[in-house]
Amino acid sequence: MTLSVGTTAPAFTVKDTQGNSVSLSNFSGKTVVLYFYPKDDTPGCTKEACSFRDNYALYQGKDIVVLGVSGDDQASHQAFSSKFNLPFPLLADTDQSIMKAYDVDGGGYARRVTYVIDGSGTISKVYDSVNTETHAQDILADLNQS
Repeated sequence: MTLSVGTTAPAFTVKDTQGNSVSLSNFSGKTVVLYFYPKDDTPGCTKEACSFRDNYALYQGKDIVVLGVSGDDQASHQAFSSKFNLPFPLLADTDQSIMKAYDVDGGGYARRVTYVIDGSGTISKVYDSVNTETHAQDILADLNQS
């Protein structure tokens, strides 16, 4: 069962693609799209990541942060990010602590769930049914309506 809208987003600190330490608190005041995906460089996960890549300028224009999370390590994230020119950070949740905190642990890999977290750290939208090809556009459409 995923976390509910209105819930305070669990805090985390983890390494990103480049080895930088990233905490949710780094983005206080900004909307964060925190998307969980099972595995780097697999067909569905690649479609989803490329959907965010192809719409990334629109997210930046709205001052929205995009963060991808899987249980893959930093080296895997670097290769995946480089191969597909991903302009946003991927978070290496190798101990699955973020997956567990956000209740998306699918037994060692992340279930495909996305949380939109508002600037005050509250979950404002949950996507637990995702079309990997249009997910980034679907989120933008929803954010434009709110």
